[in-house]
Amino acid sequence: MDRLKLAAVFSDNCVLQRGKTVTVFGTGREGAAVEAELSGKILGTEEEQTARGHGTVKDGRFEVQLPPLREGVEHVLTVTDGKSSVTLQNIAVGEVWLAGGQSNMELELQNCAEKEALHRPGDSVLRFYYTQKRANMDEAFFKAEENTGWECFGGPGTPSWSAVGYFFGEKLQKKLKVPVGILGCNWGGTSASAWMPCSALAEDSELKVYLDAYDEAVKGKTREQQVKEYEEYAAYQAEFDRKAAELYRQHPDMEWDEVVSIVGENRYPGPMGCINPYRPGGLYECMLKRVMPYTLRGFLYYQGESDDHQPRLYDKLFARMIRQWREDWGDDELPFLFVQLPMHRYKQDPDFKHWCFIREAQDRVYRTIRNTGMACAIDQGEFNEIHPKKKSVVGERLYYQALEKAYGMECAEAEGPEFAWAEPGEGELILHFRGAEGGFLCSPEPAEKDLKPGEKNVLFEIAGEDGVYVPVDSWTAQEGPEGTVVVLKSEKVPWPRFGRYLWTNYKSGGFLYGKNGMPLPPFRTDRRDGAVPGRQE
Repeated sequence: MDRLKLAAVFSDNCVLQRGKTVTVFGTGREGAAVEAELSGKILGTEEEQTARGHGTVKDGRFEVQLPPLREGVEHVLTVTDGKSSVTLQNIAVGEVWLAGGQSNMELELQNCAEKEALHRPGDSVLRFYYTQKRANMDEAFFKAEENTGWECFGGPGTPSWSAVGYFFGEKLQKKLKVPVGILGCNWGGTSASAWMPCSALAEDSELKVYLDAYDEAVKGKTREQQVKEYEEYAAYQAEFDRKAAELYRQHPDMEWDEVVSIVGENRYPGPMGCINPYRPGGLYECMLKRVMPYTLRGFLYYQGESDDHQPRLYDKLFARMIRQWREDWGDDELPFLFVQLPMHRYKQDPDFKHWCFIREAQDRVYRTIRNTGMACAIDQGEFNEIHPKKKSVVGERLYYQALEKAYGMECAEAEGPEFAWAEPGEGELILHFRGAEGGFLCSPEPAEKDLKPGEKNVLFEIAGEDGVYVPVDSWTAQEGPEGTVVVLKSEKVPWPRFGRYLWTNYKSGGFLYGKNGMPLPPFRTDRRDGAVPGRQE
């Protein structure tokens, strides 16, 4: 690479992180000395600020470090190697967050329930960059990447912004009164294994199962065969999706089985291979590394649905991915804020309870890995719909986490109540909580006539030493000497040993909240109760 070129994530309108050393990176002539200068106005003043840095192209790539700057607007970035230069306009300095994960982070602002937000007045200091969604780094990949760039709110691409990312950024911008940039890096249907290098999976005997499955799927196939198979699938599936969408447009309530009987076989996610986006490490290489290490404040993440086939591995997989991202950005303290999966079950499925284990794994990661924040979304699910359309509450709860975890502000809504420990007794199990001062609020239980197919109106369950759970006959919240406790009783369990709350893939109501309005995350009192997911494929 002879021509000086900034990474695609640097463009006009980009937002650079305030208060940190900013890394500017790209490619150029081997050995060339690169200089960068950023200058502009400090926000709210006429005062100018300037930052300069130097670097050298090594192995075709350079990195230049700019000293920290205050929040600002109307900045200009000039990068030169003495023979050629690149100049970017209308740069802002503020807060930058990466919004990663799968389809619930990907769900676009134009498709969410609160899409009227698109009609709000344009705000030039709220900006978005979308890493292109291509999983094959061929010539077309690099050509298309050149057309990506940052956009201010109100631009033509705004309807395609991540809804969760937008609502998070909009709340943060109003609170901090500085420019906010959201860097979208997500792809629907993806496992966490797609967002980390294969080497990270290979180092662990349990996580290696993702690589083993891939190796088995491509065994004996050349790259050419894999590419041909996937391209044929992609053409078929595009036509399938078009026909299915048209059917749903004409018949919104049509059952999926009927759609398939009319349209034909649904072949998603296609044959595994070297250009399938769901392959281990694929999107790490084709998306995440394309914006790495763009200086930012932290990560937002909404994922877990596509790892429900390996729920018992998810805490290990998720924790390893968090460590990888922090290593790649060179900062073990980067805040990592994520969404705990909401309620969900497809109409045709029994309650496999595998999402219960994913939620538990997410809670465990939150409790054991520092500088993480978990936005509980248990009450934000929709029956028979894996993509809940209401996204403002999820974005808002991530925002609360950011105030506390990233900005050190006191935020009453950042922490809801959480289970602490259980006290077994004769005929009862007493549950102790943190953050439940003053008791609980409870949303209405669904009426019998409103229960969804297969839904059981169960809030708490208890079990004896045998681990056989039954719904409680009664539960009462009462103030104890150390705060609020909940007492569970059932005539069927004279000596309770285990308890659990909302241990189901789907329930439509009856959730408990703290006095601050934040939901109590689902839990079981002891992971040694012998419970297993109902499905492991």
